[in-house]
Amino acid sequence: MKQKRHEKILTIIKEKPITTQEELVSELNKVGFKVTQATVSRDIKELKLVKVQSDSAYHYAASIPRAARGYIIPKYSAIIRETIVNMDNVNNLVVVHCHSGMANAAAEAIDVSEMPSVVGTIAGDNTFLVVLRTEEDSITFMEELRNIVNS
Repeated sequence: MKQKRHEKILTIIKEKPITTQEELVSELNKVGFKVTQATVSRDIKELKLVKVQSDSAYHYAASIPRAARGYIIPKYSAIIRETIVNMDNVNNLVVVHCHSGMANAAAEAIDVSEMPSVVGTIAGDNTFLVVLRTEEDSITFMEELRNIVNS
C-alpha cells in the first residue's frame, strides 16, 4: 500500500503543482488513498521531495535520485579544487592529500554529493580516505577529482 501511495504521490506532483501537504492529502483522498497530513508528511520525507519555485509559488517536486547523480555537486567543486594536493588509489580505496586543515571540508563535499559509487569517507587533518565499491569506481572517481582540480 505504501509503495503504491508513494508512486501516486510522484505522479500527482508531476501532473500538477502541489503547494501544501493539505493539497496533497486532498488529491490522494480523491483517488482512494485515505491519508492524514501526518502520513503525507512522512511520505514527503521518505520520498525526499523538495519545494521548488515556479512562477510565483513554491510546489513539491521529486529531488534528483541518488542513483542518477554520479558527480560532485557543482557548488562543492571549489572546495575540491582549492584543497586537494594529490591523490592515489589502491584497489577500491582512494587516499587524498589536502592542504593542512582542509581534509574534513573536502571529504564532506564528497559525502553530501551522495555518489552511488562512494561507500564513505574518513578524514583527518590533511588526508582523507574514500572507500568506493570497486577498483574501477576508484579510477573513475580519481579522474573526476583530477578534472575538477585541473579546471
